[in-house]
Amino acid sequence: MKRNQFSVGVVIPAYKVSAHIMSVLRSLGPEVDRICVVDDACPEHSGELVEHEAQDDRITVLFHANNQGVGAAVKTGFRELLSHDVDVIVKLDGDGQMDSSYIKDLIHPIAIGAADYTKGNRFRFMENIHQMPRVRYLGNIGLSLLSKASTGYWNIFDPNNGFVAISTPTLREIDLDRVSQRYFFESDMLFRLSLIRAKVVDVPMRARYGTEKSNLSVFKAAFEFPLKHLRNLLKRILVLYFLRDFSFPGVQLFLGTVLTVSGTSIGLYNFFRSQDLGVNTAPGTLILFAVLFLTGVQFLLGFISHDLQNVPNRTISEDLRLVQDHPTSKDDDR
Repeated sequence: MKRNQFSVGVVIPAYKVSAHIMSVLRSLGPEVDRICVVDDACPEHSGELVEHEAQDDRITVLFHANNQGVGAAVKTGFRELLSHDVDVIVKLDGDGQMDSSYIKDLIHPIAIGAADYTKGNRFRFMENIHQMPRVRYLGNIGLSLLSKASTGYWNIFDPNNGFVAISTPTLREIDLDRVSQRYFFESDMLFRLSLIRAKVVDVPMRARYGTEKSNLSVFKAAFEFPLKHLRNLLKRILVLYFLRDFSFPGVQLFLGTVLTVSGTSIGLYNFFRSQDLGVNTAPGTLILFAVLFLTGVQFLLGFISHDLQNVPNRTISEDLRLVQDHPTSKDDDR
């Protein structure tokens, strides 16, 4: 049953958060209609703790028999809340790192139709960012740059910030089975959102760190995440610029890649050949290398310029409304 005109559901993945989960739940105000806590086979039995101590009829607790990862827990909560009549779903961690007072800020752009998906950005308040551990700070900067390329959302930052909100119509457009099960979940969600051209908006928020410990291995992420970002980058380019719409930017990318690789190959081959033979490279060969390489770079720069400007600026709800307002000819015939 809705408590508000614009109803809100909150998903809280629970794994080793028994020391913080109850205070997080108590912090959720009346703007929240439903709360789904997903115990991801927590060794501290966080879900059972909530069941025994929480006195809040908004709360539903679900359990995974085996640990599947934070992404899997969030997806379980998403599916549960999709079965109820909510308009937007917020993902909130159970370790107390996320200030629940920002929920209103997260859902506001979605409520007014200005976004399909919102996420926190802790880097907008630089005077407060010193609280973030230095390794995590540097890692976030590097991963943000990789995420911009792999998702095409060049206008956002702090992609691993898990404090997010999504409209239910947008969530229904995403195949959750394909989204990453573990800590790459947030980045992979952005990639999936880019494929459906959803509008994503950053919401500034202050970093908050206390006694909680992250379960994410920084060193594991340093090797695993870049490879996954590269995979998503290639998929995004293939889908958006070749399979879905083979337009001039796709031609620029194709020709730029071929010409740059060809020019570089010719240049390197003749450089090493001239070194072996002890002779100078012929001027015509140098000109050919320069023309191919520079032309290729120009094409690639043109593609990059287009991609930078191709950030989605329409919401899913706008597109759905456009379809409803303009029925197909088949519907008109009926």
